Amino acid sequence: MTAFASATLTELDLVQNPAIGAYLIWNFTLGYQEDGPDAVPVLLAFLLLPMLLHRQTFEAVASTRKTSGLTLFAAKFDREREALVELHSRARLLRPLTLQSIGVASTSRLIRIDHGSALMRGYPLDLLEVKKPAIPERLKGFPAAADKVGYWFSKLGLPQIASTLRVDF
Repeated sequence: MTAFASATLTELDLVQNPAIGAYLIWNFTLGYQEDGPDAVPVLLAFLLLPMLLHRQTFEAVASTRKTSGLTLFAAKFDREREALVELHSRARLLRPLTLQSIGVASTSRLIRIDHGSALMRGYPLDLLEVKKPAIPERLKGFPAAADKVGYWFSKLGLPQIASTLRVDF
C-alpha cells in the first residue's frame, strides 16, 4: 500500500487542490472575458480562491445575481465586515495554492499567460476541443460562482476592485 493510498484526505484537501483551483480560475477567466476585456490581470486570480474557498463569502457570491455586481456583493457584509476585511489575509494564505492553480491551468492549456503584460486569457471549450468535465456534487456551485466573480471584476478597474473588497494590491 502506498503512502497516498493510506492517507485520509479531508474535505479541505479535496477542495483546496491545484486542479480544482485551475478549473475555477479557468471559469473565472471565461466570465471576465464574457462581456469585457479579452484578457484578465493575473493579479485578480489571487482574489478568486479566497472568495470561493471561504463559506461566508462563497455563499454571498452564490446568492448575488450576476447582473448585480461586485458592489452589491460587498454590501452584504455591512454588518459582518470582518469576513470581507479578512479577504486580504486569506489571499496571502492561499497565494501558494493560487500560484499552483495558475500553473496547472496554464500547463493544461486552459489559460495562456502573457508574462510581459501579466495578463491571462481563458479558452472556451470549443477551442480546446474537449468536453466539459463532470464535477463532484459538493462543487456544483463553484464554477458558476467563479464565472460570476470574473464577470464582476471585468466591469471595474483594479483600484475600484481593491477599494470595494478592501484589499491592497
